Amino acid sequence: MNQETLPSHLDQSPEVRARFERIRNREVILEVRGLGKRYRTPQGDTEALKGIDFSVRRREFVCVIGPSGCGKSTLIRILAGLDQHTDGEALLDGKPIKGPGQDRGMVFQGYSLFPWLTVKKNVMFGPQMNGRGRDEAEHDAMMWLDLVGLEKFADAYPHQLSGGMRQRVAIARALVNQPRILLMDEPFGALDAQTRARMQTHLIDIWKNIDITVLFITHDLDEAIYLADRILVLKAHPGEVQEVIEVPVPRPRTPGQFNSPEFRATKARLEELIHPAAEHAPEDEEDDKVKPHLIRLTDINDNVE
Repeated sequence: MNQETLPSHLDQSPEVRARFERIRNREVILEVRGLGKRYRTPQGDTEALKGIDFSVRRREFVCVIGPSGCGKSTLIRILAGLDQHTDGEALLDGKPIKGPGQDRGMVFQGYSLFPWLTVKKNVMFGPQMNGRGRDEAEHDAMMWLDLVGLEKFADAYPHQLSGGMRQRVAIARALVNQPRILLMDEPFGALDAQTRARMQTHLIDIWKNIDITVLFITHDLDEAIYLADRILVLKAHPGEVQEVIEVPVPRPRTPGQFNSPEFRATKARLEELIHPAAEHAPEDEEDDKVKPHLIRLTDINDNVE
């Protein structure tokens, strides 16, 4: 099937339409209104984000994608309370986000685990810092390690684990405080393809079984379609909301859907938005202006083609 015969990404089966109707009936957890971020530099102000508007409902899974430099990580750092916006507002359960809090869990691409602590003590760290006793913190840590399938590795140290296992510890540590929303900044970006696929499946299983809302930053189009209910597409320079796509791929999701018409139609639309045809690309795309200067560094008769 070629692209010309794909259905529209706007087409939804009755089951998908019904699911989105159920989502729209849930309360709004996160609301972002006119959010902007400007940086001052010696060359003048740089606008990283401009007029960002969107909302996320309870137990919804929303992915954010966009070209390099669109401000994805800046946005999620603002929502985590790790950076300050200069315009607009961000509300969690109707309250302005002004700094880090237990109501938000954060998972970065880097595992950010304490290497001198065991897996269990890494997960216990947050609850203990928030005033819970050792026994209660240990009980909660083991419960979450069981949920992510790592209870047998509770006494191991981070360096003894694989990359995927370390990221599961990071997820358990983010969830142990029972946040309202889980913020994830390209958490699987450093993993190999097979481990990444397994982690995507693990994350969906976790999300299905607990009361958590997920906002997930990624640059991988397949990952966004596979995971998300909706995809927020940003454009760069400055970062603005370009489009919000309701993913028409039915749930439950499986790797076998990657070649389905709905999946391919959605990916084609994302490609149009993020990688426009050359004649429509912005003139100020510096990457397109830089051309390599190629010289021959091997025998002229030694061809590989």
